[in-house]
Amino acid sequence: MEVENEANMEVELEEEKTFLSDAFDYQGAPAEKAKTGGWVSAATILGIEMCERFTTMGIVTNLVTYLDHTMNQPSATSSTIVFNFGGVAFLTCLLGGFIADSFLGRYWTIAIFAVVEALGAGVLALSATLPGQRPPPCNPSQAVNCVKANMLQMGIFYIGLCALGMGLAGVKSSVSALATDQFDHNDKEEKTKMEYFFIRFYLSRSGVGYGICAAAMITADIIYLSRSRKYRYKKRSGSPLIQVVQVIAAAIKKRKLEFPSDVSLLYEDSSPESRVHRTNDFRWLDKAAVISDGDFGIGGSATPNPWKLCTVTKVEELKMMIRILPIWATTIMFWCVDAQMITLSVQQAASMDRSIGKFQVPPASFNVFFIGGIMITLALYDSLIMKRSGESKGLTNLQKIGVGLAISIIAMAPAAGMEQKRLKVIRSYKKTPTTTLPLTAFVLVPQFAIVGIAEAFIYSGSLAFFIGQAPKGVKAISNSLFLTTMAFGCFVTTILIKLIKKITPGKDGIPWLASKINDSRLDYFYAVISVLGLINFGGL
Repeated sequence: MEVENEANMEVELEEEKTFLSDAFDYQGAPAEKAKTGGWVSAATILGIEMCERFTTMGIVTNLVTYLDHTMNQPSATSSTIVFNFGGVAFLTCLLGGFIADSFLGRYWTIAIFAVVEALGAGVLALSATLPGQRPPPCNPSQAVNCVKANMLQMGIFYIGLCALGMGLAGVKSSVSALATDQFDHNDKEEKTKMEYFFIRFYLSRSGVGYGICAAAMITADIIYLSRSRKYRYKKRSGSPLIQVVQVIAAAIKKRKLEFPSDVSLLYEDSSPESRVHRTNDFRWLDKAAVISDGDFGIGGSATPNPWKLCTVTKVEELKMMIRILPIWATTIMFWCVDAQMITLSVQQAASMDRSIGKFQVPPASFNVFFIGGIMITLALYDSLIMKRSGESKGLTNLQKIGVGLAISIIAMAPAAGMEQKRLKVIRSYKKTPTTTLPLTAFVLVPQFAIVGIAEAFIYSGSLAFFIGQAPKGVKAISNSLFLTTMAFGCFVTTILIKLIKKITPGKDGIPWLASKINDSRLDYFYAVISVLGLINFGGL
């Protein structure tokens, strides 16, 4: 009798278990809701992002001063190298998203590329410490005759930088998408937790400090792998980029076909859970789902040729990605502003008095005010708005993006004003370009802090918008598309620098962005960025 009761209890417990139809455990079986996913799994994945941020921020914020004062590169060249690194690294996130969605999956993409990033950080550490990997120190009194780093020295430096960028691209393309996979979008309680996750995700990733941290990256990867049995996984649905091309190719081939009067005649074989209903936007793409002769190949195959016939769901997924593009384009200009905080603003600080008593604050450490602006803003938003707004959950994602863009335009005003004050000191004291100016660098704090406030709104709003609007099968690609806004922000800044250097030389032959920061007119450059940002904001 007892055996029978125990058997009945086991059956009842088995029936009470809840399994997710669109998520799987590490063995490929339907994920049990109580034992997989949730905050703990998302937080473990967040640990990888925190260490990635730790490593990247520690290197990138010090990169421009390292290139200036250790590798003896001209000021504008140093900034361009940093911009190009950021541009290529974030643009490569598209490749990382493609690899995740098509081949490795998000889990293994993160695990592998975290190791690649750690190796890149290690190579950079060796480049900075091994004898013979740096040019001779530059004597301030003979700054014009400084010896630049040779090809071998720069080559090893670039190898480390490339590995770091590849690792960054692989991790960033998948980490937030995998973290949000740990929440059930169909469960109201878990969906609410996911909305809070986006705020706390960015709050956590922004407060991790500075330093080269290859060991921490490896440690985070080990901890990440240790919880493999507790994650929820999504099955790959094929290459999303190839599906995009297939839809466009099929629509073009069938552009002359008549559209059926009954839309239910359009081809659809997707499961009810993953099906996306047809919309009226971009109607020309719907031609890809019109059934015609020859779509199913020779012998009446049940599976159509995907280059000739696509499902309504695939067509609608492409439409969803197209609708994201206008928001994608408008956020690029913000990252032009953001890029100045790790390049030109750091160079400004390097030329000024950074002392607190007998302690000299490193120029790159002024980004602590930038990060502080992010953390304080997100903490206040979480406690004062999110928790008091009830069902509305505060500002919408698009409202956050708009607020961030507006604040970034405002940020350039104090930046230009402080630069004019710095230039006035240069003219008054007639200092050489390598001498520390008798002006405290802490006057730069407002521009760092205000841009940090802007990024708090832009990043959290954009991340949630891009992942929330993306089809289930292409979330890593959508997240990568968001990250490419940073890439294009860096590239646009590089183009601006080259254009300004070419068209702005005055009678003295010195452009607004000269080889030495004290010969430049950064106030004019900041004003140009502000005007472009205003034009961009007006187009919203």
